[in-house]
Amino acid sequence: MPFLLILVAVLLRWCVSLHPYSGQNSPPMFGDYEAQRHWMEITRILPLQDWYYNTSENDLMYWGLDYPPLTAYHSLLCGYVADFLNPEFVALGASRGYESYEHKLFMRVTVLIADLFIYIPAVWWYFCKKQSDHQNVSRNLRDGNTYSVHSVKEDKALTSHISMYLTLIYPGLILIDHGHFQYNGISLGLTIAAVAAIMQGRDLIASVLFCFSVNYKQMRKCLPKQNPFVMTGLIKLLSLASVVIVTFFVIWFPFLKNVDLVVQVLHRLFPLARGVFEDKVSNVWCCLNVICKFRNTFTNLQMANVCLLVTLLAVLPSSIDILLRPRSHKFLLSVINSSLAFFLFSFQVHEKSILLVAVPVALYLPIEPLPCFWFLYISTFSMLPLLLKDGLLISYIALTVFYSVSIMLTLNLGLRDLLRYSVKCTPQDAKTKQSKFKKQEKISAETQSFVSKKPLLVIFLLSLAGCWMLTICIATVGPPSQYPDLFPLLISVYSCVHFLGFFIYFNYRQI
Repeated sequence: MPFLLILVAVLLRWCVSLHPYSGQNSPPMFGDYEAQRHWMEITRILPLQDWYYNTSENDLMYWGLDYPPLTAYHSLLCGYVADFLNPEFVALGASRGYESYEHKLFMRVTVLIADLFIYIPAVWWYFCKKQSDHQNVSRNLRDGNTYSVHSVKEDKALTSHISMYLTLIYPGLILIDHGHFQYNGISLGLTIAAVAAIMQGRDLIASVLFCFSVNYKQMRKCLPKQNPFVMTGLIKLLSLASVVIVTFFVIWFPFLKNVDLVVQVLHRLFPLARGVFEDKVSNVWCCLNVICKFRNTFTNLQMANVCLLVTLLAVLPSSIDILLRPRSHKFLLSVINSSLAFFLFSFQVHEKSILLVAVPVALYLPIEPLPCFWFLYISTFSMLPLLLKDGLLISYIALTVFYSVSIMLTLNLGLRDLLRYSVKCTPQDAKTKQSKFKKQEKISAETQSFVSKKPLLVIFLLSLAGCWMLTICIATVGPPSQYPDLFPLLISVYSCVHFLGFFIYFNYRQI
């Protein structure tokens, strides 16, 4: 059974990979596909000390390397394989915008291999380990004691294998990695593995995995764990600190021979000059920019300080709660809340950064299926303008429909059921309807609770309908000439409003 489910997830990835990629046939800069190819030739041809510097052979204005060392090492490994298969793939200078069927096949396979070796095993580890644990039990992240928690019952329809499957077929990550073209599955897979290790009390392993994740892509967040006993806590702190320091030292060792090189790498990793956001991202600053042009009002440094302050304030309630009540069932919610706070309020956010929130939400889906599905749907929808640029509309529609049907079949719900419940249910007969649901063993208590609340269900259905209306508009209706970015902006604002609502909801669920 698990093998067949994984096979379906792999097949979906390969089907999407047959579609166009970022920047295909779009000179002179092309897109992220070209960026990844260029990093392979940079790391393969040039010496390490030139990877992050602007030189005659390394034009940083043309997709200069701006990811941490592990990404560079991964690019180097792929570069060696590319050079072995066909030196034209990584012929620095002559290969700008290189495109061929063979090269596309090679690049697509590298992403699939990364998923097979990192992302998929991490998801399997997380859910299959949970199957062996006692359900409705929360572990104290300080002392390891367990507690019965009746408020976190998982949906009975979502077994560990089904939950794993639904996480693996989440459309957003598949479309970005196997359509648009990136390697987010590596960093996200390492993060999932770190979360799984924390939930099992394997703190040192979690620290190593988290360090790997941070050093592959500089967009991860974590919460420290502390121990109430001073001596025991001190020993654990020293152990964790030692593991983190050693891991960072090993990863950064080739760069530590030159202080200026380390400074240059850090400068490339945190480019303040790019501004508070790029393109039309669904966060607060992009939406407010319609009213107040931040780039004309504040310097980048001032805006970075404002973002830092607001982000810290936004993440504070969740952080304080997990610090004072460090329960394992709260930990995943704290990851969701901190990631969403960073997406909504931090500096230099990309539209693809919503994947950092979507993955922990996918892990939380067995506990609250419909709210999590709602978020995951909106997260994929928020990236629609980017996917349209890449010619991935068909893939987007096919995957979102497939994912939605998979969720509804798993929960034994159909669209007709949802529409009937939203129309016929009133506040007076909600309790009666809920009691009728309980007689239907096929529908879980968690789903009953959601669909029995008519206002919430109506908002849910209207929200999805709004997504489809905006999808039709951006795909078929041309914007006014004076507002060429009208539909991408509408999608950003529409999605941001949802994300703010989910931010409040998930904080409420945690606290």
